[in-house]
Amino acid sequence: MNLKILLPFKVFAEKSGVSRIVSETHSGSFGLLPHRRDCVAALEPGILIYETQADGEVFVAVDGGVLVKTGPDVLVSVRRAMGGADLGQLRQAVAQEFLALDEHEQNVRSVLTKLESGFLRRFATFQHD
Repeated sequence: MNLKILLPFKVFAEKSGVSRIVSETHSGSFGLLPHRRDCVAALEPGILIYETQADGEVFVAVDGGVLVKTGPDVLVSVRRAMGGADLGQLRQAVAQEFLALDEHEQNVRSVLTKLESGFLRRFATFQHD
């Protein structure tokens, strides 16, 4: 298989000769072998594992995104990615950086929703006066 990991601003990794890929979805771990049917999967923040004959098993921490398999090509599009050899450090990075940022984004969205509803309420009372 040919694997390409895309970030919003660059290509993080591009590998050919990939024998297997394992990623995390909302439903649990998701594995791909070369002859699997084409598919699409929504990825959770977690560890993506791919294996090549040259590199062996490679671990990449990825933020939420999408995986698309078409024929021998697998495209993974994520917001952030970090590579590393130590699986423990990558798992910790996912927990600290990716999930904490998602929590922060949820708080920001909540505040923006409150501001928008307050603005609309005031605008409606202004219009009635």
